[in-house]
Amino acid sequence: MKHGKKYTEAAKLVDRATYYEPEEALALVKKTATAKFDETVEVHIRTGCDGRHAEQQIRGAVVLPNGTGKTVRVLVFAKGDKVNEAEAAGADHVGGEELIPKIQNDGWLDFDVVVATPDMMGVVGRLGKVLGPKGLMPNPKAGTVTMDVAKAIADIKAGKIEYRLDKTNIVHAPIGKASFTEEQLSENYKALLDAILKAKPSSLKGQYLKSVTVTSTMGPGVKVSTAKYA
Repeated sequence: MKHGKKYTEAAKLVDRATYYEPEEALALVKKTATAKFDETVEVHIRTGCDGRHAEQQIRGAVVLPNGTGKTVRVLVFAKGDKVNEAEAAGADHVGGEELIPKIQNDGWLDFDVVVATPDMMGVVGRLGKVLGPKGLMPNPKAGTVTMDVAKAIADIKAGKIEYRLDKTNIVHAPIGKASFTEEQLSENYKALLDAILKAKPSSLKGQYLKSVTVTSTMGPGVKVSTAKYA
């Protein structure tokens, strides 16, 4: 894969053989984020889990102390009093059955997170084929299937992110923007790592965190030392 001049110059700042401490790694990511837009800073965690076994699946959510730097649009499926509650809490869209054709047939997807009350999951389930592949299906483990819609919305708007194991047993998660301070990124990184460590499956034998890499959207990957978690 051929990289542009900016990437090549940025990559020279990173020693590919070195495992950096988190603070150093994040400082390098900031330095190597040279795109014209405010790049997202991402963490990629390769685990020793085998996601084919249900008991080794990792899935959950964590509120990043400094948010993600992104405005998140929330869609809530609710009825009765919960509609007013969701609107008052700042949901961008609230509705029920009437939204099904809009999403299914018209391809309407002007939202980033979907929250649903448990009594609406029968309705939301019909959107599985659309929302599932996009990672938008509400899930109790992620706190997006709940009667407390106000809290769910507040958490999401404050910087709550979901994490889950992909098919290659890697967790990918955003922890902010390149414009964040090193301290803000470090605090968010720590919050994510703490949540991932707590989510370690009890049935896992052997090494849990195989490698951790931090990167910006267009920048080179920087390896992070996992020695203290070994």
